[in-house]
Amino acid sequence: MNTTAAYQGGSEVVKKKVVVLGAGVIGLTTALRIQEKGPYQVEILAEVLPTDPKTVKYTSQWAGAHYVSGSPSGTRQADIDHNTFLEMWELSKPGGEAEHCFLRLPQTEYYASEQGPANALERMPNFQQVPNGGVFHRAKCGYSFETVTVDVPVYLNYLGSRFLSKGGRITRGHVQHIDQILEAGASPFEDAAEARKNEPISSPDAVIVCLGLGARFLGGVEDREVYASRGQTVILHAPWVRFGRSFEGESEWTYIIPRKGGNVVVGGTQGIDDWYPKSRPETTQDLLKRGLELCPELVPPEVRAKKLPDIQDLLPLVVEEACGLRPMRRGGVRIEREYRMTPKGRKIPVIHNYGHGGRGYISCIGSADVALSLMEESIQTV
Repeated sequence: MNTTAAYQGGSEVVKKKVVVLGAGVIGLTTALRIQEKGPYQVEILAEVLPTDPKTVKYTSQWAGAHYVSGSPSGTRQADIDHNTFLEMWELSKPGGEAEHCFLRLPQTEYYASEQGPANALERMPNFQQVPNGGVFHRAKCGYSFETVTVDVPVYLNYLGSRFLSKGGRITRGHVQHIDQILEAGASPFEDAAEARKNEPISSPDAVIVCLGLGARFLGGVEDREVYASRGQTVILHAPWVRFGRSFEGESEWTYIIPRKGGNVVVGGTQGIDDWYPKSRPETTQDLLKRGLELCPELVPPEVRAKKLPDIQDLLPLVVEEACGLRPMRRGGVRIEREYRMTPKGRKIPVIHNYGHGGRGYISCIGSADVALSLMEESIQTV
């Protein structure tokens, strides 16, 4: 039987071949949504996979990550974000299939100005203003609500495993130019060539570009609006912290993001066009200082019961110093379609879904659904 065919109701159904470039949270989520929708045979093609050792080339492993949307209500991005939250909230419920990937918790956002939060946050469960007496001492206002945080390594592996269980395929390969995919899909790459040696070679019915920073360098795309925003964090083991807290100042952004497994991410930084791939010791010290000021509860309760906490009390808790490059894009996220021609004159829809910056987990599900809708419309009209 042809590998792009399956039996349904006793008759053969030909599946459309789709190649997704990139295996970060955007690529994995997009590939999974398409594979689950069907009738599609989706193959992820990526140089780095979520099961690999951490590398600066793979941003999704370094994310915080919590759901706090800064998108204004009424915009497409706000809807994309909120649709992501609704599904994550469902996945995270007690007994949910991905409960182990998420932590439901109370979140408090503090602001150094009177402007307050993006009004999209008003849709969050139990949204309310923090009374003046409870505001962080350097803030002018604060708002609290219920949200979720994501245990990033666990969630990425969940997405990959679920994708494979639904019949998806993953191939490792470095794509230099998008034309390499348009002509024969993932077939030219060694892993795929061996696994599919008895299958006919053909161009895909659609290609989805979810490469993050890679969209800047992929031949045939080379989006010069894509740039890096370097983020550095410190990961502590502090399982007694079960609330999130953030402070946004004029030139400061500090956050406390607990994970299900007991680690807490303390951040952050925003180094525009800073491509340095390692943690800087002086930045680590600054993060610990800011994190402790915002959240003294990071220090173990038994220590706080005896003395005023200081940075030295945090050092034994440090698990890792982390550094990642957020895939930013001037002009905002790119979720749109175009058409490319193969050497044989076939018209192939190419859907772009990248440029999410530091909001990949905040928008991953909603943006995947938009990309899926664009792809299906395109396939029907080709």
